[in-house]
Amino acid sequence: MRKRTHEIRDPIHTFVRLDSAEREIVDSSPLQRLRHIHQLATTYLVYPGATHRRFEHSLGVMELAGRVFDVITRQENLYDESVRGIVPSGVEFEYWKRVLRVAALCHDVGHLPFSHAAEKELLPNGWDHERLTVEIIRSEHMRRLWESVTPPLRWLDIAKLAVGPKKCATYAEAGVLPAEDARFDEWQSILAEVIVGDAFGVDRMDYLLRDSYHAGVVYGRFDHYRLVDTLRILPKEHEESKEPALGVEEGGLRSAEALLLARYFMYSQVYFHPVRRIYDVHLKDFLTEWLRDATPDGRFPTSVEEHLALTDNEIMGAVLRVVRERSGRAYESARRLVERDHYHLVYQWNPTDAALNPEAVDAVFRAACEQFESDHFRRDKYRPTSAGLDFPVLTKDDRVESSFKMSSVLQRIPAATFDFVFASGAVRNAVEKWLKAERAKIIEPRPAEEINATLAT
Repeated sequence: MRKRTHEIRDPIHTFVRLDSAEREIVDSSPLQRLRHIHQLATTYLVYPGATHRRFEHSLGVMELAGRVFDVITRQENLYDESVRGIVPSGVEFEYWKRVLRVAALCHDVGHLPFSHAAEKELLPNGWDHERLTVEIIRSEHMRRLWESVTPPLRWLDIAKLAVGPKKCATYAEAGVLPAEDARFDEWQSILAEVIVGDAFGVDRMDYLLRDSYHAGVVYGRFDHYRLVDTLRILPKEHEESKEPALGVEEGGLRSAEALLLARYFMYSQVYFHPVRRIYDVHLKDFLTEWLRDATPDGRFPTSVEEHLALTDNEIMGAVLRVVRERSGRAYESARRLVERDHYHLVYQWNPTDAALNPEAVDAVFRAACEQFESDHFRRDKYRPTSAGLDFPVLTKDDRVESSFKMSSVLQRIPAATFDFVFASGAVRNAVEKWLKAERAKIIEPRPAEEINATLAT
């Protein structure tokens, strides 16, 4: 008798369970390709254990999505009639659970080699890994899989849940998706939030737990069992709205706080580690030069076939080949990756300096490039684009309140941010000595006309 339920051992969730139809999707080439895409790009050069791949993360996201679906749709967990009315029943209920799990499984199939390391700069305008995900999900090869499921799955439903409303709206504006197809009803919005939501998306839950485990740090751990068990679909009554959203029972608020604190600490201590960041910069520099020679337009390919043929293996093979040949424009960046000869952090955002001059890092970077040769320096920065997360909380007396009102902790979690200036080893000591002597003068605010004149040259 052929086995219908399959179990995959997993260090985070113990078992990932799937049926035979889901296993066929796991065995497809887009999913198997993720075995060769590092989850955290070059982070393994800093945290040697962080060699895990997008493949196991995708399995984990599917497992968590199924668990969350079962909790939030349980009859006793449906808060009121406004929420009960959006949850389908019967065959449609089972259909959407399947779509959610498959969308969670496929949410990362569009990732480039080494994940986010150079996505923004090295894809053509209008493209990102989510758009590649949509193209793969609607490709002829994958459509055959969707049609073989009982009942057949609509590729558009899978794609919408995998990338979410914001991305679908962007693709509709660009003409990639018809405007009417890109719209989400309340039920679809909730399911997309289960995967890609800013607060309780299972994508984030899994990568925090998984990345923390493999990096060998404790920052990403939180009680995800308690959190999942207390998730609810709630109306946003605190915003005087009946629009449903994922929220949490008051008893799970501490677990929600722990999730958001874990995110802050993982970003500040692991994802934004300066040595990890500079290796990604060196990789991006390599890819910029390598793609100029390897592709007609100097960008990553966007056809499904070419995308699926390119993994971390091909990129690292190219890096090693360039280093062996010791020639070409990409050689210096390749050598730095292989020989671990990375640029070094010489200055970063400092609150005291920023109080004197909010553009202190700009001033230091410009002055360093003027004092020494600009090729010796790299700038890397990140500023968050969204404010803190506010979500509904179901209190013990059956009211729905803002999470900010219920939690002083959530009000105080800072945004993870960085602004780094790196220098090559050839000038590092000289730069550090120069900065120590000249920093006060360098960061002294300059008249606007002087700054504009400098930028113009």
